Amino acid sequence: MEKKSLFKNPFYRFDSLNILLFFTAWGIWWSFFQIWLTNTLHFSGEQVGTIYSFNSAITLVLMFVYGAIQDRLGLKRHLLIFCAVMEMLLGPFFTWLYAPLLHSNFYLGTFLGSLYLSFAFLAASPTFEAVTERISRRYRFEYGQARSWGSFGYAVSALLAGFLFTISPNLVFWLSSAIALLLFLLLVFVHPEKNQEMIDLYENKLENAKESSTASLKEIFGVFKMKALWQIIIYIIFSWTFYTVFDQQMFPQFFTQFFATKALGQQMYGVLNSVEVFLEAIMMACVPWLMKKIGVRKTLLVGITIMVIRIGGCGLVTNPLGVSCIKLLHAPETACFALGLFRYFTLHFDTKVSATLYMVGYQIAAQVGQIIFSTPLGDLRDHIGYSHTFLVISGITLIAGIYATFILKKDNVDVNGQPLSRD
Repeated sequence: MEKKSLFKNPFYRFDSLNILLFFTAWGIWWSFFQIWLTNTLHFSGEQVGTIYSFNSAITLVLMFVYGAIQDRLGLKRHLLIFCAVMEMLLGPFFTWLYAPLLHSNFYLGTFLGSLYLSFAFLAASPTFEAVTERISRRYRFEYGQARSWGSFGYAVSALLAGFLFTISPNLVFWLSSAIALLLFLLLVFVHPEKNQEMIDLYENKLENAKESSTASLKEIFGVFKMKALWQIIIYIIFSWTFYTVFDQQMFPQFFTQFFATKALGQQMYGVLNSVEVFLEAIMMACVPWLMKKIGVRKTLLVGITIMVIRIGGCGLVTNPLGVSCIKLLHAPETACFALGLFRYFTLHFDTKVSATLYMVGYQIAAQVGQIIFSTPLGDLRDHIGYSHTFLVISGITLIAGIYATFILKKDNVDVNGQPLSRD
């Protein structure tokens, strides 16, 4: 479908706005979560690692539950609406319960915080993505084109958060709640799927036939018997896990240390994070075209190669300009890795269980890795510093990249899902 006619597609417009609002509500506080824990609440690297490990442990279980529920629901919005309601509670939760409890009873606060964050955001994020991807196949638009609006929203909110956070961290939490309210209203009151004329115009009949029968529980639990899926899980644990620990648990405070004051560092990090995610939004729109040119497997290998260079480069460069330039490689890295892996699942596996596969093979695998490695890597950072820790992480992701060249299937092998059309 041509770009001009893309915006005429009401399903594309709805899902783009849907994912835009979700990532805006998430990014305005999540981009500063590590800085909030370290600079505002004054926790050590090991304590921050513990919080991230708890988050990952709860999210790990909930992601499978969310994935199984959404595969049973198909395109219905009940789960998304529940998540939006939970997100609306962020401001009150962080201000009146989470922060005080972390100081008075660290482990109880960490556990309750992990429960809430997993239900509202951490397990909700891949659920929103999986639903958008499924709708994109059914109503004829590229998933990456809709997902790029999520990156755009995250970028805008991160830029705004960089200035609001220096005034008061609580501002970003309450603004997130307000954006979540808009998301809730969108999900409840806007229904392009009720317009039969638009359905007739945009619906992919073949995908509709696939969606007409929801995945059975046997099919959902059957994903755990797939050898190819376990190979991907190992790959994700030793690649995306370490990217996440580097990017969320370590880099924010590492970057702010280059500046004279914490406030200036936080503002500059907000600007850098925003520019980075703006570029990610552009790459999200471009990578579907790249995959048609070079294929899904090669796109994934490009992503892991950039990951190795980016993390290792941040461990070698010692000035804010150089670190900033290297950090911007996040844009092509994330787009190639995330979209490539999603397309890998829909190419080689049955699309009826795409949400479960995405949760288990990608998101849950990464959470397992964070449970295992967040606290040890946080402790390693306390002992040897950021730069040397980044080099260790880069070396591990390099090994994961070599492993990927052997286990990733070629695009024309075992095509059990939606075939890839090549330009």
